[in-house]
Amino acid sequence: MKVVAFNGSPKPEGNTYHAIKMVINELEKEGIETELVHVGNKSIRGCIACGKCKINKDEKCTLPGDEVNEWIQKMKEADGIILGSPVHFSSIGATMKSFLDRAIYVTSNNDGMLRHKVGAAVVAVRRSGGVPTVDQLNHYINYSEMLMPTSNYWNVIHGTSPGEALQDEEGAQIMRLLGKNMAWLMKLIENGKGKVEEPEGEAKIFMNFIR
Repeated sequence: MKVVAFNGSPKPEGNTYHAIKMVINELEKEGIETELVHVGNKSIRGCIACGKCKINKDEKCTLPGDEVNEWIQKMKEADGIILGSPVHFSSIGATMKSFLDRAIYVTSNNDGMLRHKVGAAVVAVRRSGGVPTVDQLNHYINYSEMLMPTSNYWNVIHGTSPGEALQDEEGAQIMRLLGKNMAWLMKLIENGKGKVEEPEGEAKIFMNFIR
């Protein structure tokens, strides 16, 4: 089994990185392979709502010049996905959001590529805004029909300068438990294959309320 984690911070080893690493460490203890992808230092254009990924059904975003399509394939091949972001104005970092808007639109419009994978979100913040940010990341996980492990509090860790999050003992416990629960959920799914029937997917119903 494998988990791919996406670091949405512009800093290569800031507090978002340390939060993700705490989760990854627990996964690796359980024999799960991990890969950490740095998204936040890239130049990623936002979705332009062209709808070509839905028409072409080729598992690709048509926008050129970045690594989004490569990352989509990493998501497809993984059994679990971690989304990590710093907090910018009580929200996801802009580069991370651009990536997720495009990647989740592609995967959702190509036979629900992430359906029933295990997905978790983690956030690093100086003071406040962590809860709305982790909630925003969870929206992508929910929309994709991924399965979400929990911890014993919101998946937020605190720190300002890179590495300060390591001093947040409660935050570290949250990440540690999240990693353990994620590994356990992944093993339950893996061991249930062929024994517990997976529910069939349904085509998405779209409505608006303009008559």
